[in-house]
Order: sequence, then structure tokens, then C-alpha cells
Amino acid sequence: MRIAFLVAPEGVEQVELTEPWKAAKDAGHEPVLVSTKSGEIQAFNHLDKADTFPVDEVVGDTSADSFGALVLPGGVANPDFLRMDDKAVGFVRDFFRQGRPVAAICHAPWTLVEADVVRDRVLTSWPSLQTDIRNAGGTWVDEQVKICEGGPNTLVTSRKPDDLKAFCEAFLDVFARQAG
Repeated sequence: MRIAFLVAPEGVEQVELTEPWKAAKDAGHEPVLVSTKSGEIQAFNHLDKADTFPVDEVVGDTSADSFGALVLPGGVANPDFLRMDDKAVGFVRDFFRQGRPVAAICHAPWTLVEADVVRDRVLTSWPSLQTDIRNAGGTWVDEQVKICEGGPNTLVTSRKPDDLKAFCEAFLDVFARQAG
């Protein structure tokens, strides 16, 4: 399955990109790095610059139709940038409209809030997002991983880098069920 990993040109938390990417690849999926600009993205280890990664596709030139699922890595700046980009928000919204599974970790649910897709959903995130999620009509829970199967698609969310192992296992299981 082709899996879109949507990130901003800079600000993604590196481990929240690389660990899910590796898990998807090891499970036989085709991860695709999608960003709002071509070239490379700049990842971060918290607030320090880390590695750069080549962009495979630009969000304005691709669509949810060409992917089986979406992963939204976190980092504070990454989703904040994405939620200000209409094409990125529309790209995310299209996965929900098409009933395709979505996985988001840490601060990534900010983009979900902007896409107006958390209403009546139960999810987790970095704790500072709980008020935003509640104000957008979602229910926030403090759990390592939350799988919400209500609504148009399955949504997998997780809180932080310490939860990555459980996050990867959960989204791979959900994606496999959706593909099967």
C-alpha cells in the first residue's frame, strides 16, 4: 500500500517521521514523503536541526486518491505550518471523505482540527492540544494509542515519541485490515 507521510518543509520531529516510515517499509508498504514544497524537508530533534529528507511528491500535485493511508508525524512547528496551508488541509480532509485510514502522533492532530475532522471522534495527542481538540468537537483521552473507528474512517492517534512502538503497531494493524 502507498502511504502518504505529510510534513511541512521544516519542523517535523525526526523520530516521529523515521520510526513510522521504517515500520511501514518493513511491513511491505511504500512510504511516500509528501510536503508543501519540492526539494528537501528539514527535520528536528525537538528544537535542534537534525537530518534533511527528499520530498517525493508535492501536496498540490498529488491527491489522496493515489494513497491507501495517511501518516501525520508531529513536531510543534510541522503541524502548525501545515494547518496554515489550504492544500495540505484539503489533502488531509480528503482522506476522511474517502474513508481512508489516518494516523497522527504528538502535535499532528492540530492539522486534523484545522481540517474539521475531529468532531465526534475520540483521540489522543500531546497534552497541550486537548483544549483545541475539545473545542473542535472531539473527545481527548490521555492514552498511549487511541484507535477511533467511528466516523467515516479509522483514526489512530498517539501522544509522543515514547509511544512510537505502540503507535506503529496500531497503525500497521489498522492499515492491514483496511487493505485486506
